[in-house]
Amino acid sequence: MKETSNQNLKYPKATLPINTDGNLKLDSKTANEFGKQFSKQYRFAEPFPHIVIDNFLPNELINKILDLFPSKKLSSDIYFENKYAGLHKKQVLPENCDQKTRNIFYFFNSSPLIQFLEGLTGIKSLIGDPYFEGGGFHEIFKGGKLGVHADFRINEKLNLQRRINILIYLNKNWKTEYGGNLELWDKKMKSKVQSIEPLFNRCVIFNTNPDSYHGHPESLNVPSDVSRKSIALYYYTASEKIYEDNVAHSTMYVARPNDSSKSKVEALKLRFQNYLKDFLPPIVFRALYKVINLIKKR
Repeated sequence: MKETSNQNLKYPKATLPINTDGNLKLDSKTANEFGKQFSKQYRFAEPFPHIVIDNFLPNELINKILDLFPSKKLSSDIYFENKYAGLHKKQVLPENCDQKTRNIFYFFNSSPLIQFLEGLTGIKSLIGDPYFEGGGFHEIFKGGKLGVHADFRINEKLNLQRRINILIYLNKNWKTEYGGNLELWDKKMKSKVQSIEPLFNRCVIFNTNPDSYHGHPESLNVPSDVSRKSIALYYYTASEKIYEDNVAHSTMYVARPNDSSKSKVEALKLRFQNYLKDFLPPIVFRALYKVINLIKKR
């Protein structure tokens, strides 16, 4: 097995410009440009498209998230004791947390965050998961691990294709001897290409491909009062085959039986106009629509 050591690799430091005064705010255009500055580095990264960014969230926000990390056991917590498939691991869904925590996770699914991801990855029409399937808060305890794997790719609840993973680490004063590094492996599982320490406010973003193999398969060597904490977020796209499975059309207006003749004529005009829009090539429709408007003005 070939192994690449990059424990001392320096990652870019850049803070997403989120306004934390009151409600969380982020301008969509600014977010998109923020992502684009790293797009080349992301797309050409090995062993699959990814990036590691330190100091990712504003200090006030990341510290608030850590303070809100559930310290008490909830009845809805999901525990994993599946050896290589997840050992001594806990998942906490945002919906089971308090309102402040839920609001932060809702922000992670908002348009500005998606604009950032689209600028970074080049993947268009991304969709956040309102159910946070498999995501939320993750915590792994002493001796715990998660074997190298490629993630599930279809969200069966939403019928969407998973495209992007985000991991944000919440581990202050993390020591190298604790282990718990995120490993990225090549497509043939011959070589470990990246070994990333789960340091506080470090964000790892990567494509969810059939062969984007990752995990932290080494058992955590932490004191009993220390755990490996993170946020996991996943983003999806709808299949373009929807156009094969469904007849697409524009908004179709119809009049009620008792509507006035004027309303019925207007609805008919709109429907005819939208039929033309659906069936004519865009350049022909625009030219025709321009001619119709010129005739109306005479």
